[in-house]
Amino acid sequence: MRTPKTSTVEGETRRVVFLTFPRVTLLDLAGPWEVFSLANKLYREGSPPYRLELVSGDDSGAIQSNAGLSFESHRPAKYCRGTIDTLVVPATELAWGATPPRSWISTLRRLSGRSRRIVSICAGAFLLAEAGQLDGRQATTHWRGAEQLAARFPKIDVLPDSIFVKDGHLYTSAGVTAGIDLALALVEEDLGQAIALSCARDLVVFMRRQGGQSQYSNTLEAQHTEREVINELVVWASDNLAADLSVQTLADHAHMSHRNFSRVFRKEIGQSPAAFVERLRVDAARLSLEGTEKSINAIASDCGFRSADSMRRSFRRILRVAPTDYRDRFRMQ
Repeated sequence: MRTPKTSTVEGETRRVVFLTFPRVTLLDLAGPWEVFSLANKLYREGSPPYRLELVSGDDSGAIQSNAGLSFESHRPAKYCRGTIDTLVVPATELAWGATPPRSWISTLRRLSGRSRRIVSICAGAFLLAEAGQLDGRQATTHWRGAEQLAARFPKIDVLPDSIFVKDGHLYTSAGVTAGIDLALALVEEDLGQAIALSCARDLVVFMRRQGGQSQYSNTLEAQHTEREVINELVVWASDNLAADLSVQTLADHAHMSHRNFSRVFRKEIGQSPAAFVERLRVDAARLSLEGTEKSINAIASDCGFRSADSMRRSFRRILRVAPTDYRDRFRMQ
């Protein structure tokens, strides 16, 4: 598919169209919209750099969010004509695990064909996938849907741990607030780091979030157990990765017998204590590889691995990449 050569000359206003469908995820829409809107307010070198348009993909004109709020679009998709700089497709609850109406996909293909770059937020990737936009591409989505996206669309190289992915003119983001991360990256791409950083400061968010989705899917999932003792243990273990985190030590900290603790932990967390601790250490090591210049040996020691070789084995088992390769790929610039 040919990508329109929409101009992005400094000083020109870029047309950003948010294509929404029924039951749109509210923060997927509002988060990126706020980033672009804030960039308009902070830009001081001429006309506002973005012209934002809210378009209803089902042609009704009204938009109903998943959170119960409803509002009017600027126009239905059938009246959305002309060249688009950036097409943003937020998630809709109806995209998860279901085939969307053919009319939605037809609309998405039509507007995509006139867009310089195409962006999906969270499960919006499922809509792009249904439209064939992601075939042969790397992409990501919310960690809960990554396996499903890969299974339903085998032509897509799904990167389940990425906060966002750029592949050519296609951009996909992880769940919900990751849409803010991606929008900040787009602003930086368009207007430079200074404006993007000012937006991040005003929004009180990180300019670039360290780590991948697994730091949320792993640790935060564990904190939603029904047993407070397990919740507290997860926090303690996360803060003491270099300590002895053997099953017996964890059981003692939780004031349980070894056998009972192992049974309760697996029931509550869904994996063994040893596997969970290994994942915590890998997540911490990844953050250090991305954000520091520490040696592999030092990071291994800080994160509680017995040796650098032990850390390498864990990285290959969990992430399927060596620590040095991971650092080369994801180091903060």
